[in-house]
Amino acid sequence: MFIQTESTPNPSTLKFLPGEQVLGSGSRDIVSAAEAKVSPLASAIFAIGGVSAVFLGSDFISVTKSSGEWQQLKPAILGAIMEHFMSGEPILSRDAASGESSEDEYFAPEHAEIVDQIKELLETRVRPTVAADGGDIVFRAFKDGVVYLHMKGACSGCPSSTATLKRGIQNLLCHFVPEVKSVEQA
Repeated sequence: MFIQTESTPNPSTLKFLPGEQVLGSGSRDIVSAAEAKVSPLASAIFAIGGVSAVFLGSDFISVTKSSGEWQQLKPAILGAIMEHFMSGEPILSRDAASGESSEDEYFAPEHAEIVDQIKELLETRVRPTVAADGGDIVFRAFKDGVVYLHMKGACSGCPSSTATLKRGIQNLLCHFVPEVKSVEQA
């Protein structure tokens, strides 16, 4: 098994590409060892000292470090990922896969058509780019012309996430959906 690694715009996060499906759909942001119990893979990665977050995407794993240097952490993380995939264990435990929690969305019923347009733009134009950087972005709310988005994975602590939200996503949404006035992080 050959696992590729890619740097992300967030210097504390490294993206690992195992060459196999990680999660079929959606994503999972695991930000503590206690939360990692939902995933044998995340648990193995959290067992490595210096790991502060594990993000599971469709075909990648982003790992955020709290301490240490990548040159020491990377081999241990590669080993944990390789061992997990060779074991044949599931990425998520059965309970976690069937009962994944999702945060609620909020918008007024009369804005359903606007929200559909926003979600379509996020899905087709934003999420693929954000995933390429080791993260994900999820719609949370639309109220008074403001779109609230949740940044996950490498994007959540990235120094350039504010620029991504304001210059990139906000400009895109305002251009295509005139009702959108601004974009904020939820």
